[in-house]
Amino acid sequence: MTSAPRYLSRICVAAATGAAILLLATTPLAGAAVPADVASSTAGITTDASAAPRATAPQPTRWVTQVGTYDYLIQPDYDGLARLRDVVGDSTIGLGTFDRLDGELVMIGGTTYRVGTDGVPRVASLSRTTPFFEAVRFIAQASRSIPAGTECSSLLPLVDGLAGTTAGMVAVRLHGTFSVLTARSVPAQEQPYPPLAEVVADQTVFPLSEVRATLVGFRTGGDLLGVGAPGLHLHGLTQDRSAGGHILGCTAGADVRMSIHRTRGARVVAAN
Repeated sequence: MTSAPRYLSRICVAAATGAAILLLATTPLAGAAVPADVASSTAGITTDASAAPRATAPQPTRWVTQVGTYDYLIQPDYDGLARLRDVVGDSTIGLGTFDRLDGELVMIGGTTYRVGTDGVPRVASLSRTTPFFEAVRFIAQASRSIPAGTECSSLLPLVDGLAGTTAGMVAVRLHGTFSVLTARSVPAQEQPYPPLAEVVADQTVFPLSEVRATLVGFRTGGDLLGVGAPGLHLHGLTQDRSAGGHILGCTAGADVRMSIHRTRGARVVAAN
């Protein structure tokens, strides 16, 4: 097995396919009964196979393509590890950042956008490099309406309920009207890189209200600690593509719907 690079030193590598690709898998990969701690969150779920709630979790399918890890980012090390053109593939949703943390990366509908500190999304050049990137060809395996007034901070158990598990990596997409949506971006950094906490302290915040938007991201379970940002990590864009960024908070309006895709894990592109 290929040895893990330094920024994967805390992660159990499940398999390796060469010097540059590491597969970090959730086990077991087959569906399992809904755990008791998430079963109460499954009421009203519809799935790709039936309109009725399921007693088993959606089957894991497809791998998340990932560059770097959250642990790598918080070392801190913000140097780009791969060119976007080499990793976007056929992915349709994703998030991340750019070399030196130069803006927030949001992928929706297969198009990659950069949101800088002016808060305006622009289509990103795929020649740019990234130190952290997660993306997948999204398949909506299960979905549900989000009650009006629900805040982003309350979405995690709803995601786990749809997925039927608190483990692994689950891709998430939300769409609808948000009565409150708070996004942010950060400026490019220079070496020696400051800790991520110091970078975030200098963030530019974009408060939005009564906007239609799409939010995308990933819920990383404790079994993949250090691979992705802990918990639920969301980036988003308004429907008119006038604003977006890393999502700090939100409040759902009356028509927000959430879909999830339970993935097999992450294909992490490692630095050679």
